[in-house]
Amino acid sequence: MLYSIYVVCYSFTLRMEREALLKLLGQRIRDIRISKGVTQAKLAAIIGKDQQTIQRIEAGNVNPTYYNLWLIAQGLDIELEEIFKKI
Repeated sequence: MLYSIYVVCYSFTLRMEREALLKLLGQRIRDIRISKGVTQAKLAAIIGKDQQTIQRIEAGNVNPTYYNLWLIAQGLDIELEEIFKKI
């Protein structure tokens, strides 16, 4: 019984950490995009995605693939590592 409670609590903690990290990642992408003067629509057009995809990533609602992060970095004319600074 105690083990089951631990597993449930641990799983909940990991899910909360995941959500927080995705929100931080999305906020970082949003901050960079805005500092570059690029709209969501413009970034989406540059990288061949739709605006909703950018919106979902910036809101932290999806876990973007490495490839999509690389595309975003290319679209913002930055190194991929720049996205992960200050997270």
